[in-house]
Amino acid sequence: MKRAFVGLTAIAAAVALIGCGKEEPKKPAAQAPAAPAAAPSIEIKIGHVGPLTGGIAHLGKDNENGARLAITEANAAKIKIDGKDAKFVLVAEDDQADPKVGTTVAQKLVDAKVAGIVGHLNSGTTIPASAIYNTAGIPVITGSATNPKLTEQGFKVVFRTVGRDDQQGPAIASYLSDTKKPKLVAVIDDATAYGEGIANEVEKTLKAANIKVLPREKGTDKTTDWKAILTKVKGKNADAVFYGGMDATGGPLLKQGRELGIKAVFSFGDGACTDDMTKLAGAAADGLLCSQAGLPPQAADKKFLEAYKKAFNVDPILYAPFTYDGANLLISAMRKANSADPAKYLPELAKSDFQGATGKIAFDAKGDRKDAEMTIFTMKDGKLGPVAIIKGGKTTDYAEFMKAASPAPAAAPAAEPAKAEAKK
Repeated sequence: MKRAFVGLTAIAAAVALIGCGKEEPKKPAAQAPAAPAAAPSIEIKIGHVGPLTGGIAHLGKDNENGARLAITEANAAKIKIDGKDAKFVLVAEDDQADPKVGTTVAQKLVDAKVAGIVGHLNSGTTIPASAIYNTAGIPVITGSATNPKLTEQGFKVVFRTVGRDDQQGPAIASYLSDTKKPKLVAVIDDATAYGEGIANEVEKTLKAANIKVLPREKGTDKTTDWKAILTKVKGKNADAVFYGGMDATGGPLLKQGRELGIKAVFSFGDGACTDDMTKLAGAAADGLLCSQAGLPPQAADKKFLEAYKKAFNVDPILYAPFTYDGANLLISAMRKANSADPAKYLPELAKSDFQGATGKIAFDAKGDRKDAEMTIFTMKDGKLGPVAIIKGGKTTDYAEFMKAASPAPAAAPAAEPAKAEAKK
C-alpha cells in the first residue's frame, strides 16, 4: 500500500506540472503610441541698435519698439524658412548715440551671428558701423539715419526706409523761405554727422534762393547752454534760425532764444521734430517749424498704429513705423529666398517691392528708398502737427495729401429690385 500511495502521489505531481505548463502566458501591458517627432526649427537673430540711455533714449526706444513689434508678429505667424519653424529673436543693443560705442556693439552683433540689422538711429553711429556690417556681409536697414554719406559709400548691404538729408534739408528750407520769407537766417548745428549734414543742405538751399545766411555757429550734441551763440544771433537781427541737432539740445536752444527776446522763427530737422520739444522748451515751442524724412507716424497704416498702442501702451513718437518696416523687409526677403543666410537673401532684399506701414517701399541702386516723402510740421498749443507733404519738389497741404492718398470708399451695393406689390 505504501508503494502504491507513493506512486499515485508521483503521478499526481506530474499531472500538476503538465497542467502548469499549459497556462496561458500573460500579455504585456499596452504601450502608449510614440509621440510624433518635433518639427525641425531654426532660430534667426535680428539685431537692433539705437540709444537706449542718454538724452535721446526715448527715440531709441521708439525705434526698438517698432522692430520688436515686427518680430512678435512674425513669430505669431509661424513662418517656415527652409522647411523649418522659424523663431525670430530680437537682439537689442545700446550705442548711446556714440560712434565709438556704435562700432563696438556692431562687432558684438556680428560675433553673435545675427542674420540682419535694423538701425542705427543716428547717422553718426550708423555710418561707421556700416563698414563693419559690410565686411561681415550682413544687411543693415536704418529707419532714421538720413545723412547721404551712408548710402554713398558703395556698400551693397546698406538700406534705409526714410529719405535723405539732401531731400529733407531743401524741403524744410524751401518751406521756411516760401511761408515765412526771411531775409537773414542763422544756421546752427551740433557738429555731428547728422546735425552738420542737414544744416549744410539747409544753408545751400537758402543761399540758392538768394537769402542771406550768417556764418555758421556750432555747439555739440551735449550742449545745453546756448546763450553766447544766441546773443550773437540776436545782435545780427536774424529773422529765422535753423538748428541741425536732436530735441535734447534743440529744446534748450529754443527756450533760451525766447528768454533772450529773439522773435525769429525757429526751425529744425527731424532730430528735434518731436513732442518732447514742448517738455524741453515749454510754451516757447509753439510756432516752431520742423521736418521729418518720411510720412508722419499718424499717417502710418492703421493696423500698425493699433498694434503698437496695444503692445506698448503709447503712440509711436517718430520713426518706429520705419524700423517696423525695416524688420519686416528683412523677414520678407528671407522668406522669398527661403533662407536666413545673408548672402542668399540679400539679392531679394535689394529688389524689394514691399507694402509696409509707411507705404510702398522699393530701393534704388544705392539702397535709398525711392520716392520718399518729406513732412513739414508746426507746434501749436503744445502739440506737433503735420502741415505739408513735400515730394519731388512739390508741396501739398497735409489734409489734401491724406485725402488723395485715402482709398475711395467702396461703392454701396446695388439695391435689390423692388418686389412686386401683391395688389396692383
